[in-house]
Amino acid sequence: MDWKENSRDMRAEIREMNKLIPETAAGFATLSKAVKDNGTLDVKTKEFLALAISISERCDPCIGFHVEALIRAGATREELADVLAMNIQMGGGPALMYAAKALEAWDQMAKKQEN
Repeated sequence: MDWKENSRDMRAEIREMNKLIPETAAGFATLSKAVKDNGTLDVKTKEFLALAISISERCDPCIGFHVEALIRAGATREELADVLAMNIQMGGGPALMYAAKALEAWDQMAKKQEN
């Protein structure tokens, strides 16, 4: 899977859906901003939590979006590995498979970020 392309395509699909349900889209955007802008945890920690949930829920587009956000937040591959290990411990075999997807997404997106 090309993670960057997948994220781009998903964003286009979301924009189209948002046209149909603008109030819901605005509400979700407000919730997302409130969660990231408030509280005691920093954005990077919150994004690691979101990635762990994405893996557990087996949401490929979510994995891509939160890996991108983690790269922007200055996360490292080693920090990612710690979160993936914890997710595998809590989620067993299915988490192992989706943790591998998250690592693949990281490697692709971090490499494209460098170019």
